[in-house]
Amino acid sequence: MKKKLISLIAIFLFLSIISAYANTGGVEGLITVKGKVVEIVTHLKPDDLNAGEGSLIQEQQIVKVRVMSGEFKGREYLVENNMGSNEYYNIRVEEGDNILLVLDTTTDQMQVYISGFARDTYEIIIILMFVLLLLAVGRMKGLKSVITLTITLVVILKVIVPAIISGRNPIMVSVAGSIVITVLTLTIVSGINRKSLSAILGTLSGVFMAGGIAYVIGTLSKLTGLNSEEAVMLMYIPGDIDLNLKGILFAGILIGTLGAVMDVSMSIASSMHEIKRIKSDISRKDLFKSGMNVGRDIMGTMSNTLILAYTGASIPILIIFTAYNISFIEIVNLDVMATEIIRAVAGSIGIILSIPLTAAITVFTEK
Repeated sequence: MKKKLISLIAIFLFLSIISAYANTGGVEGLITVKGKVVEIVTHLKPDDLNAGEGSLIQEQQIVKVRVMSGEFKGREYLVENNMGSNEYYNIRVEEGDNILLVLDTTTDQMQVYISGFARDTYEIIIILMFVLLLLAVGRMKGLKSVITLTITLVVILKVIVPAIISGRNPIMVSVAGSIVITVLTLTIVSGINRKSLSAILGTLSGVFMAGGIAYVIGTLSKLTGLNSEEAVMLMYIPGDIDLNLKGILFAGILIGTLGAVMDVSMSIASSMHEIKRIKSDISRKDLFKSGMNVGRDIMGTMSNTLILAYTGASIPILIIFTAYNISFIEIVNLDVMATEIIRAVAGSIGIILSIPLTAAITVFTEK
């Protein structure tokens, strides 16, 4: 009965996550639906098109597609799929591919375009695998993890992001969101007790100090917040929206640091709680030293994890810099690289600071 209950709750939470994404926003008159490639009717190569080197269209596919969702489900259309010289923007389809179609209903005769590949099915599969493994290995703890993950997603997608879009200060919004996520996550996972209180205070102290350092250094180094293509696109969001791009950058640093610092703080608080429970007469000094020893063991790997995570995301940029023999002094002074360096190091500083802070807080809460 208990296993059935866990499974039902997990399925409900999973469906809640999916429903959070299942909104039908977009431009009026343009409908995005799922589709399938039925047949490649024609595939014209550059020689067939007599396309010169500067021609916008280098290849063209005439594709028969079938609409697989929405009010036009089952209808088939012939679609021109044009490809240029830049492979990044090309959508090269094959028969049987699952795709996304944009239906333009603003004209008398509906126009149909291929906008990309449909990948959501595979995303759902891997999310299901993740949830099932959490439940199989963690059981009740795994269920709590699913609940806290759902809460985190809801807070970010339904509270933090809409608040930033509405014009509120991104840093203040991310601070409030971090507090909510930390308190709910640690109390759900560990209950309402001294251990959770220590971990919460240690996490928030480390994150906010890291965020403060990142803000000061970022301001002094004149970071713009325009460190990626997506950030630049924020400047062209339709409507009267005045976004604080620099604030969004530092809000991202806060949120990105939160998970790793939370992990470290909880590990230290939990270890010290167990030491105190087994050896109730331990002195404050020895308890603090024990917490610091645990923290030092965690510090090396967790800091390395954070640095590797940010470096891994920057591998394409690093390859470009290396391939073009750009000098080290140029690389480290670029906005995009300075942003990633400050982001990664600030997060690692948050981890390091959370160790003595959590250990000190736990000493006083446990006595």
